[in-house]
Amino acid sequence: MKPLIITAVFGVLLVVQGFIGCAWSAEQKPIATQKSKDLVITLLSDSGQWTQGKNTFVLEFAAVATKQPIDVGTVTLTTNMPMPGMAPMVAGATLAAEKAPGRYQGTISFPDSGTRQVTVTWEGPVGKGSTRFSVPVR
Repeated sequence: MKPLIITAVFGVLLVVQGFIGCAWSAEQKPIATQKSKDLVITLLSDSGQWTQGKNTFVLEFAAVATKQPIDVGTVTLTTNMPMPGMAPMVAGATLAAEKAPGRYQGTISFPDSGTRQVTVTWEGPVGKGSTRFSVPVR
């Protein structure tokens, strides 16, 4: 009887570990990808989209030729949404470099939905650059 209980408990622990492992290793989904000269910039999040309110995301930089992550130094991400007859709505992200090269954790908040023009700038080991692309906020 004891071996059966031990086996059952061990089985349950393996199943729980599997669920926890899946939750921790949830893969980020791309929101947008943009090529700029020798770099590919990818904006990622858990849901693959930005929504009203606070959003967390990852910004990745990789070399076009090798597809390997690359350190670009200091990075900024800002958004704006043109408003007819008004000043554009502007939002800036808070970014922090991860330990892995070319990856930056970010947060940004949006008061409402609509398409944002995203500007990403960088300055560092690969030089200075910027790119722009559109991202819908749902």
